[in-house]
Amino acid sequence: MNKLRLSLIGTMLVVTCLLGMSVSLAAAEEPITQSATKVQLTEQQKNELANLHKDLLAKKEQLITKYVEYGVISEDKGMKMKSRMEEHYKKLEQNGFIPSCDKHKHKDKEHMKRD
Repeated sequence: MNKLRLSLIGTMLVVTCLLGMSVSLAAAEEPITQSATKVQLTEQQKNELANLHKDLLAKKEQLITKYVEYGVISEDKGMKMKSRMEEHYKKLEQNGFIPSCDKHKHKDKEHMKRD
């Protein structure tokens, strides 16, 4: 009885693993990229997104200022963080406020080099 139970559990584990691998392989074959669906925003949409991003940037800068004030992060680190956020905003602005989602791996490597 124990052998039967163990073999059933083993078989279920193998089937589950195989199904999981096939689903992940199928997802890897069809990457979703920004270039596949070209989106054109109107000037009104761009302005609305610009205002939202500016509000976010201002709030994040306030947050960083508080962290510096409370001694959680150094003043130098706070300045670097603010600088990176401003660079990010400029890139978004250049791209018409459409984020570039297909470059995350490259950006992560650059981010790791800076820290």
